[in-house]
Amino acid sequence: MYYSNGNYEAFARPEKPKDVDKKSAYLVGSGLAALSAACFLVRDGQMKGEHIHIFEEMKLPGGACDGIRDDQKGFIIRGGREMENHFECLWDLFRSIPSMETEGISVLDEFYRLNKHDPNYSLMRASVNRGQDAHTDGKFTLSEKASMQIIKLFMTKDEDLYDKTINDVFDNEFYSSNFWLYWQTMFAFEKWHSALEMKLYLQRFIHHIGGLPDFSALKFTKYNQYESLILPMIKYLEAHGVHFQYDTQVTNVIFDIRGNKKVAKQLVLVHEGRKETIDLVEDDLVFVTNGSCTENSTLGDDDHAPEMNTNPGEGGCWQLWKNIAAQDPAFGRPGKFCSDIGATNWESATVTTLDDRIPKYIEKMCKRDPFSGKVVTGGIITVKDSSWLMSYTLNRQPHFREQPKGQLVVWVYGLYTDVPGDFIKKPMRECTGNEIVQEWLYHMGVPEHEIPEMARTGAHCIPCMMPYITAFFMPRTKGDRPKVVPEGSVNFAFIGQFADTVRDTVFTTEYSVRTAMEAVYTLLDVDRGVPEVFNSCYDVRVLLDSTSKMMDGKKLTDIKLPFIANLVEKRVLKKVAGTIIEELLQRYKLI
Repeated sequence: MYYSNGNYEAFARPEKPKDVDKKSAYLVGSGLAALSAACFLVRDGQMKGEHIHIFEEMKLPGGACDGIRDDQKGFIIRGGREMENHFECLWDLFRSIPSMETEGISVLDEFYRLNKHDPNYSLMRASVNRGQDAHTDGKFTLSEKASMQIIKLFMTKDEDLYDKTINDVFDNEFYSSNFWLYWQTMFAFEKWHSALEMKLYLQRFIHHIGGLPDFSALKFTKYNQYESLILPMIKYLEAHGVHFQYDTQVTNVIFDIRGNKKVAKQLVLVHEGRKETIDLVEDDLVFVTNGSCTENSTLGDDDHAPEMNTNPGEGGCWQLWKNIAAQDPAFGRPGKFCSDIGATNWESATVTTLDDRIPKYIEKMCKRDPFSGKVVTGGIITVKDSSWLMSYTLNRQPHFREQPKGQLVVWVYGLYTDVPGDFIKKPMRECTGNEIVQEWLYHMGVPEHEIPEMARTGAHCIPCMMPYITAFFMPRTKGDRPKVVPEGSVNFAFIGQFADTVRDTVFTTEYSVRTAMEAVYTLLDVDRGVPEVFNSCYDVRVLLDSTSKMMDGKKLTDIKLPFIANLVEKRVLKKVAGTIIEELLQRYKLI
């Protein structure tokens, strides 16, 4: 497997890999990573669909990319997916997946046209004082000290950030900025999370710094990610004869390890309550989704809070990874990510409005008609003075194909689940769906005496507690996440958010698809490059533009520098006068 860039290899179709007709593939899990791997096996690996077997412990596919209508509970979305232009592997995949909406075009075509006609941006990024605009006004409000801390992190080598937290590299001066407000709530970072992951995010999305305050950097699907992304993949794979087996939990992969050669020899699984084994040969390829951010999620309802009934490390996919990791150090250290659910949990809730009372407040907040079928909030609205650090969003409505006319589906989440609310004096994790709606209505400015009745009769809410939702952000060191294809592996690969690949960022759809593409291309020796991570952090134009944006329009000469640096600055500016460097500095408003 090798990386490529440009469109030469992007448009190429590889030759059929040698001996692929003799090979079979077994994929553990049916989330985005596994489904992507199956698609790459079919499209680029040219493997027969009937040779591909997908095992899923649940009764439906999709993993964390969900969006369902439960007959008893109603609409449920545990989270949303933010996407951007430079998800190179994701768009490489979806250019080949037929749209289910429009005949003759791909999912990429559908997505591209939607976001061209209805571009995303927010008209209110944050609120305060019960529904008033916080007037962040696109400003980052970074002090010079905080700016230098960001630059220092950006320039730090990966190995110098192993096992370090965000708190190790920033202080309260940084945390008081709008930059941190945007960053923390958009990406769900906490101060105890990995400084390395934050650095990777800075480098990965440096080209979108200007679009961070108003979410103009983002693009969204027409419906929830299950209907817009997962179902078209399922239809594509089923049309190629790929075999899906549900209610099947793989509990172990047994390896033959001799020297540096690692061969997966047997799958151990439980299907419909019965233990089974599948013996493997070297031509049987195994792809395992190790770890899960939504494992052991629990749901509540209007009258019940979701139970946190998970002990650290519990969950089928975590136990599978532990069983695999026990066989060789190259298979990673799952305990690094799943052992502290106090640090990795947060809670979301799906709110469905039932009449026209709450939508009026939503329209006031987002400054758009929520029933227009177009962008509504344009990303999350963060309640800046919420004790739970509550954020909420409405994507284009209807968010579900089956959604009744006149209803809106809202996604709400809180980063701090263990502190009392501002209207409901209980921690979010102890609240019923009805109580979460009351807290939300309070922060939208609904008169307090109207809140209980409006919450009870005007909305329906399903809260969801996710003990491992930010597990991949836990501080880590080399080897904690196993390589996509561990050294010496002959027929085995890890895929998904807890497999390790260079420069890309977890908690993205792109990461799942990239690891799948790298795994398939490596094990099948596909003669086509995997698109490298977009190299914006090496583009001087992007660096100058992002510097200008983060300084809120200040010029380089406005910044108070030490005396010697000031002299150097003047001397340097004089020397670059009349050159292309001066032209670039002027173009990006730095001088």
